Amino acid sequence: MLKGKTALITGGARGIGAAITATLAAQGANVAVIYAGSQEKAEALCAQCAQDHGVQAQAYQCDVADFAAAKAVVAQVKKDFGAVDILVNNAGITQDGLLAMMKEESFDRVLDVDLKGAFNFIRHCTPLFLRQKGGAIVNITSVSGMIGNPGQANYAAAKAGLIGLTKAVAKELAPKGITCNAVAPGFIATDMTRDLAGQDNALLAAIPLGRMGQPQEVAQAVAFLATAPYITGEVLRVEGCCCILFTGESDAPDTVRQLLLDEIERVRREGVDREIFTLCKNEKYGQLIENLENVEDSASQMADFALSGQTVAQQITMLAGLTAEDADAALQHILSTDRMAVMDILPDGTAPLAENEEEAE
Repeated sequence: MLKGKTALITGGARGIGAAITATLAAQGANVAVIYAGSQEKAEALCAQCAQDHGVQAQAYQCDVADFAAAKAVVAQVKKDFGAVDILVNNAGITQDGLLAMMKEESFDRVLDVDLKGAFNFIRHCTPLFLRQKGGAIVNITSVSGMIGNPGQANYAAAKAGLIGLTKAVAKELAPKGITCNAVAPGFIATDMTRDLAGQDNALLAAIPLGRMGQPQEVAQAVAFLATAPYITGEVLRVEGCCCILFTGESDAPDTVRQLLLDEIERVRREGVDREIFTLCKNEKYGQLIENLENVEDSASQMADFALSGQTVAQQITMLAGLTAEDADAALQHILSTDRMAVMDILPDGTAPLAENEEEAE
């Protein structure tokens, strides 16, 4: 489906970015891999893509936060490949820390790379897309940009901004046949999380699918959106289903934790309020029908249906057959205490070690 197309992937040499590069190449796309410091990995990946799939693949070094450098590298890719058909903004960094202790440089640098970097490449690729009368942009954001995360004010702000940028660009460029969507990964197995993959970890227990996602699964979502001409302005979450997150501040965390557990147990014991359940079910049913009558919203629903393997009729039938008892059973599963993770962040920005952990040297 992508044979003959050229995809430019920022941060395309490692982790999720490398999986995106390999997946698009496997589908026939020529790939231009933008990297910051992983030259050896970028060049090795390009060589592998060319060997395995017979595509053109080339690596380019660039600080995505540099407007002029981004312009120059886009021009070079256009010269080398003849066109840019797909832009994937994957480059991103984290510099975590509590807001009260976060340095200005840490806030600025994360926004420069994660948000401004995406703007830079969208800005410089857009003239190419306009001349070609088409193109696809896929931005890699994060669920942190949708729900926030303690200790990640800079990262969450950048990723939330990227979602806003995605939706604005989508509306602006849609009349020109250019799509712009985003993928929001959750807990994905990369270099940063490799050590957690084999552990009986409470964070994993909080994911309904019971495991971390794989970079390849994010890459598949990117490939889908890159080849979906009637979907734009959407944010596709790749997170193994949603997690319920409670955050707050207290001088007595043990008391707060117990109050929370007591409330969760009450909800599990009493079940769903039947009147509220009926209202929510009717509202959801109404939204489903209403969205199918709206072109912009129906595109989002069609994407969800396609990825879930269900038809519209099957979705409606499933919703119609949903009972309050089904909701009670779901609560028993989702709100089980063995699926919870609790973290206390101390005033100095650290988390106390668990009893079975040792401080790294």
